[in-house]
Amino acid sequence: MSSSAPRHPTLALAAICLAALMFGLEISSVPIILPVLEARLHADFQDLQWIMNAYTIACTTVLMATGTLADRYGRRRMFALTVLAFGLASLLCGLAPATPVLIAARFLQGMAGGAMFICSIAILSHQFPDGRARGRAFAIWGVVAGIGLGFGPVVGGAIIALASWHWVFLVHAPLALLGLALIMAGVAESRDPLASQQKLDLAGIVTLTIAVLGLTWLITQGDSLGWTSPAALGLMAAAAAGLAAFVAVERFHPHPMFDFSVFRIRDFSGAILGCIGMNCSYWPFMIYLPLYFSAGLGYGTTAAGLALLVYTVPFLVMPPIAQWLLLRYRARFVIPAGLFLIGLGFMAMKWGSGLAHLGGWTVLPGALIAGIGLGLTTTPATNMTTASVPVHRAGMASGMDVSARLISLAINIAVMGLVLVAGILAALRGSLGATLDAARLRALAEQLAGGDVAGAQQALALPDVSGAVLQAAVTHGFGWVMLYGGLGAWLTAALSFAVFGGRQATAARDASPGVARGR
Repeated sequence: MSSSAPRHPTLALAAICLAALMFGLEISSVPIILPVLEARLHADFQDLQWIMNAYTIACTTVLMATGTLADRYGRRRMFALTVLAFGLASLLCGLAPATPVLIAARFLQGMAGGAMFICSIAILSHQFPDGRARGRAFAIWGVVAGIGLGFGPVVGGAIIALASWHWVFLVHAPLALLGLALIMAGVAESRDPLASQQKLDLAGIVTLTIAVLGLTWLITQGDSLGWTSPAALGLMAAAAAGLAAFVAVERFHPHPMFDFSVFRIRDFSGAILGCIGMNCSYWPFMIYLPLYFSAGLGYGTTAAGLALLVYTVPFLVMPPIAQWLLLRYRARFVIPAGLFLIGLGFMAMKWGSGLAHLGGWTVLPGALIAGIGLGLTTTPATNMTTASVPVHRAGMASGMDVSARLISLAINIAVMGLVLVAGILAALRGSLGATLDAARLRALAEQLAGGDVAGAQQALALPDVSGAVLQAAVTHGFGWVMLYGGLGAWLTAALSFAVFGGRQATAARDASPGVARGR
């Protein structure tokens, strides 16, 4: 390992934390402005899904390549380039005149954001090698990253209230310039002399991207294309071929981005299921929850952002408790228990959504329980994915962890959208099926799923149909989504518990990096 002389560690940590803050804000602040984007850019429901999915899918395309390039050409150099690229892509997002341009810019922003995130973690590890300083640095980094994710909805709501939607993106341009200054002043350069001998897994990156993009496109566009149409069947074939090719490529590549042999390690597989469970329930629902608050409960942007704090703030305060539990009990119990609480929270939200006549507060207890469950799951799952594998495979395990999260997030954003439209459509058939044909009902369902209740009522042009009927349909659709998220969390909780296995000896000591890696 070669590196330059250490620079100022405080400035380096500030640069790393600023990158984590920007990455988290761009995930959690955008959902709150989706209703505004729908109105200002005339985006439909599928456009809104792609505005979010373009970012997450793009992140998955750069994770492995970035680590290799940073090791080869210098981590500080790559970090600076990715921060600059993130600032420029954010500028393009803020200046986008139309939805297609915004989606393309979001894809570029996701590539830059994913690369920036990986570089920041690599630099954090190498800039702070000492045990005590390393633990302190990772703790500070985790808190700042949690603030970005937890308070993003409030930040987005405040920006909308004070300025315009453009600044939700544009604000990252000056932050990126500040980050560059901190990188130049504080981050030491480091690289791996052996990295030039490793062959980049380009085929794995391409085939995985085709599989994820094809599946997501199919889920998002399947209804409009027709599930048995040539286009839909072609997307299905492309996704299946991409997945098969990816598995084949990874089995023969000398340095694969996914080493499938690590799934034989029960601790690793159980932790990965924990990561997937969070991203088939909690995180994709964060995209839709602001739409529920606005379209289902009639909240304004600011009120919706404040209500989302009940869902997100527990993520900030629970990780220390989760770590204590991990030190006292086995990961086999802590991770499935966290997933079970997420599922319980979703079921409570579904029950509370049926009591909307009592006020919007009825869904908040469930949102709080889900947030507590996430806080209990995320730290143990993250620790176990790297702590359970040999040290020379820790970087690859971390990449598999992040990839599993982002891929499952992208797919479940699309699936939840499909479930939401189906639930709203089922309610509309019951109330308006005698007056509207199937095509108009579907168009109305998609408009309501995008949060535009007022526009849907105006387009409906039926004076005897009140807004309460349409809001009830939205509530019914979100009930289906909450049920999906709850069942998904409970299913992965059961699978995780089973995969960890009864013979697992993962007491808390195994959760500390470096202890379990010798196995």
